[in-house]
Amino acid sequence: MPVQWGNARVSSVPCVLGSTGCQSVVAGSPAGNIFGHAILRRRHFPVSQPPETYRLANCAPRKMRERRAQAGIRANATRDICGYCSHNPHVRTLADRYAQLRDTARVRERALFVSPRTTSELELQARWFAGDFGKHFVSTAGDKIDIVQFGVWNREAGPDFRDTAIRINGSDPIRGCIEIDVLDRSWETHGHATNPAFEETVLHVFIERSNREFFSRTRSNRNVPQVCIDPAVLPDAFSANIPLARMGRCQAPLKDLPEEGVRSILDAAAQFRLQQKAARIRRKIDSHGRDEVLFQELAAALGYKENKLPFALLAQRLPLKLLRDERDDCEALLFGVAGFLQTADLDTYRRSTREYVRQLWDRWWPHRDGLQRLILPTKIWRVSSTRPVNHPQRRLAALSVIAREWSALHRMLGAISITAAKNFFSALDHPFWKFHYTLTSDAAQRQMALVGEARVADILANVLFPFWLAHDLDPSTPLRTSVWAEYAKLPARLSNRRLETGATRLFGNDPRRKQFLRTVAHQQGLLQIYEDFCMQDNSDCAECPFPEQMKKWM
Repeated sequence: MPVQWGNARVSSVPCVLGSTGCQSVVAGSPAGNIFGHAILRRRHFPVSQPPETYRLANCAPRKMRERRAQAGIRANATRDICGYCSHNPHVRTLADRYAQLRDTARVRERALFVSPRTTSELELQARWFAGDFGKHFVSTAGDKIDIVQFGVWNREAGPDFRDTAIRINGSDPIRGCIEIDVLDRSWETHGHATNPAFEETVLHVFIERSNREFFSRTRSNRNVPQVCIDPAVLPDAFSANIPLARMGRCQAPLKDLPEEGVRSILDAAAQFRLQQKAARIRRKIDSHGRDEVLFQELAAALGYKENKLPFALLAQRLPLKLLRDERDDCEALLFGVAGFLQTADLDTYRRSTREYVRQLWDRWWPHRDGLQRLILPTKIWRVSSTRPVNHPQRRLAALSVIAREWSALHRMLGAISITAAKNFFSALDHPFWKFHYTLTSDAAQRQMALVGEARVADILANVLFPFWLAHDLDPSTPLRTSVWAEYAKLPARLSNRRLETGATRLFGNDPRRKQFLRTVAHQQGLLQIYEDFCMQDNSDCAECPFPEQMKKWM
């Protein structure tokens, strides 16, 4: 039955919670929202639009709602309404149930202070090539742009990527080059318009628009389509909403939940997060192929947080196929393009290192001129806050061994086994690097693993398990049983600041806190909840819907 709220006429709306199916409810009725009270707010839509255009909104306390109702205040005057209430009457898996919980309609306030993140051009190029921005765009002129192939990194002067192909408004593929800049005006300021090396450019990509319009034209006065991309849409984009590490309102209902209930919500969030990672890898595989994507993901994982970008760049600029074709020179190519072989003076190295460096140089110098443009700048590497055993030079050696042992890696992947993965990485061996931290360090007295247990656990959680699931990614079926069974028993090795902050927000001083975070799956589930709710809330928990939803989870 339609009801009148202010100036908005609203029909009854079906709502879904958990696995209980759906029912039609009227605004203001106790069943109208999982919070117990609901107001249907209008979002700039005419009265004639169907009820699907309306959203359930989490609201302020009851007295404030009553004052607003009496004053006839329009809800669309002060806040943005995000999300939607699912109309699917069937909840198939825990991950589906968490997805509904996550997407429940609510009001989110804008951040008071927005700190824009400055993206470097190298990071922008790496994220583009990886496919993080997607493959379908709309140009500044309104044309539909589809990326058919991302091409390869350009080793010579000219655009960033060559041998690419795009479609414009569904036309036949157009081959050429793609140039990526931070600013739209860089096409002019960098002299691309008069540079013959940019004559074959078919797309100019940038992230920041200027106050006036700039056109991208080649030396022959041919117009080059422009696409503006937004780094804020990336999965790990910067967020200005960083809550304080103190107990949140949700710790009370979670504390009252039995252990089974808490594990259920953590499992649901972990399965949802795993599926999201698998979907991202699946999209990359569609663009770059199975082996290349796995190699790039492994490289990024070996780079840790501090050097994830340079490792990703290396894996893109030196594809797995090239390294396997140049198997004997694989290690030298990686160290050379990484910029670690800039000097040929062996006197700068210790005696125990000179023979190894000489071998690298002998294999690097025949390739050096051809790869000169791809060598990474020294300043891109971060080593000051890195433990010696995790130095990027050691991890680069591990990556070269993995490339050489790719056939063995393939055999390990078929097992979908934590034990098999650990055995593979523990067997990686290098006569020099198992006793050295860097190219200039003294030899260590004890042997060191190329990839430690904590890093193997991270690779399993963020690379191998999502990769395994990506091969069986069907949204109409539950999470693959064999994958989840192995994933759920993976023990947690390390913690981090964000994880501890999330644990404090959700569990406070709950004595069960540690036992809830003993597995990687539960740690990942906690991070997903923290990012979906804590990091999106600007009301210091006052208007976050998660506590009320937890009361109805079981």
